[in-house]
Amino acid sequence: MLPEYDIIVVGAGHAGSEAAAAAANMGSKVLLITMDMRKIAEMSCNPAMGGIAKGQIIREIDALGGYSGMVTDKSMIQFRMLNRSKGPAMWSPRAQCDRMKFSIVWRKNLEAIKNLEFWQDTVQEVVIEEDKAIGVVTRLGIKICGKAIIITSGTFMNGLMHVGKNMIEGGRASEPASVGLSKQLKEYGFKVGRMKTGTPARVDGRTIDFSRLIEQKGDEKGGRFSFLQEERIIKEQKSCYIAHTDIEVHKMLEKGLNESPLFNGTIKSIGPRYCPSIENKIVTFADKKSHQLFIEPEGENTIEYYINGFASSLPWDIQLKALRKVKGLENVQIFRPGYAIEYDYFPPKQLKHTLETKMVKNLYFAGQVNGTTGYEEAGAQGLIAAINAHLKLNEREKFVLGRDQAYIGVLIDDLVTKGVDEPYRMFTSRAEYRILLRQDNADYRLTELSYKIGLASKKRYKLCKEKYSKRDKIIKFIKEFSIKPEVINEMLKRLGTAPIKQKIKLKDILVRPQVKLEDLIDIITDLKQEIAGIKKSTREIIESTEIFIKYEGYINREKKIAEKIKRLENIKVRNDFDYNQILSLSTEARQKLSKIKPRTIGQASRISGVSPSDISVLLIYMGR
Repeated sequence: MLPEYDIIVVGAGHAGSEAAAAAANMGSKVLLITMDMRKIAEMSCNPAMGGIAKGQIIREIDALGGYSGMVTDKSMIQFRMLNRSKGPAMWSPRAQCDRMKFSIVWRKNLEAIKNLEFWQDTVQEVVIEEDKAIGVVTRLGIKICGKAIIITSGTFMNGLMHVGKNMIEGGRASEPASVGLSKQLKEYGFKVGRMKTGTPARVDGRTIDFSRLIEQKGDEKGGRFSFLQEERIIKEQKSCYIAHTDIEVHKMLEKGLNESPLFNGTIKSIGPRYCPSIENKIVTFADKKSHQLFIEPEGENTIEYYINGFASSLPWDIQLKALRKVKGLENVQIFRPGYAIEYDYFPPKQLKHTLETKMVKNLYFAGQVNGTTGYEEAGAQGLIAAINAHLKLNEREKFVLGRDQAYIGVLIDDLVTKGVDEPYRMFTSRAEYRILLRQDNADYRLTELSYKIGLASKKRYKLCKEKYSKRDKIIKFIKEFSIKPEVINEMLKRLGTAPIKQKIKLKDILVRPQVKLEDLIDIITDLKQEIAGIKKSTREIIESTEIFIKYEGYINREKKIAEKIKRLENIKVRNDFDYNQILSLSTEARQKLSKIKPRTIGQASRISGVSPSDISVLLIYMGR
């Protein structure tokens, strides 16, 4: 007889793994149910973590006490900081990982958590009594009781894979679909939609002519995601490679369009606009003669490679023939073809900001079941759902991050306020406060908040405080120290910036775009001694100091804007507020507000169809 649990997590993908770890580490008794314990946090698509905006999310997960950053660091085979040529708000860490090692490290971490137990099975039903989730029923007919349930089923709910005209039921290659759960919840009253994503062929690296491709190496100094670990310098980073399609490749792909489920009407669900299949690209962008492909290693000791940018559901032989038209891939052999996959999801306007469903108490949704895509977005949702499930069970205040506090806050607010009309992916452009939400300061923004609710460890919090204490000491030195012309002018001329005529503050030198903090450390003995006193995370602290000094004006201005807009977030709206009584609101606004029931005026202002004039009417009506 299985015991009763505080929290049951359904699915052990990225969302489920983060959820199970967070809830258990906070003190809940947790059961993680997965269809296959060999596939915990499996990288279903490309073997990489991070990237534009996604790297910021991983650092936020880590700052909160999640595991994705640590697991990535221990399994990475290449590290790059993207967008270095742009401002620091755009810098985004990305790591190529060893796919198999990534999953192994995740499982090892989960198995080390004392409050966490596992069960290999498929959940087919959520037990609901009086609009409250109290357990689950599995395919084996076992009823397991739980005070809160977190559904993180990924692409497995009624999953259907397509390769040409062939359709296979499944949630991932060689893995069965999960059947029953979405049907039950739909019958209960939940809205259920259908989405599509895809993945490319995997190929044999021994059959690739890498000499004809453009090599893409990792950063020379390496890097890391987790604030908790020392930087791991990879002895030999594995390179990625860039290839390009051409007219001949496109002609071959066109031959299979009549058999493509995307174009013959077989697939009717919504796919990702920003990451289309290769056949979609050649039709949508018919004027483009070439598309970029990234050839990515699947691991440190494997010959398998992933063709990023070549997702496809075309017949396998067309995929192979088209790939062989690509320069460098003339003799390529595939291990398995690409495929499209359709799956059920729950439109996320049915959720509160805590990711608890509005319809059923103590039932939470996280990950791709909410219409998102990407490991990082999934992990973030799993973490927030688990935190809130634990807090609610212990009658504590909910944990909701604002749009000015984290990309995770932007992600969840977008989902529950705006909903989705395609698989949601995070971009830096979605965040209004990018200068505040940088990858380098995620611990500064979030670790103390997490420590106070009992997730981030004392060790993590102490390290964070020490780091910023050291940084602030260096900032103080730079703001107060004055430099003489004879000490610095030679360096300024060498860097192509104007020499100084009199003694000035070091801060006024560092704000110049041509000058780096490391340049100043080399010539100023007192500054060098300040830096020498830092034993850990030296490079990180130097970078954080430089960003703060150079962008202080922009940071302060964005803080003021955020504080101004945040006032709207402080104006609460009753859940039973009757918008229909305010006839001066537009009809669309009354309908949308009545449906979504925003928590605050701030959330109401972000609902599509609610105009600034509608917000003014609400503020006047509420006496503001």
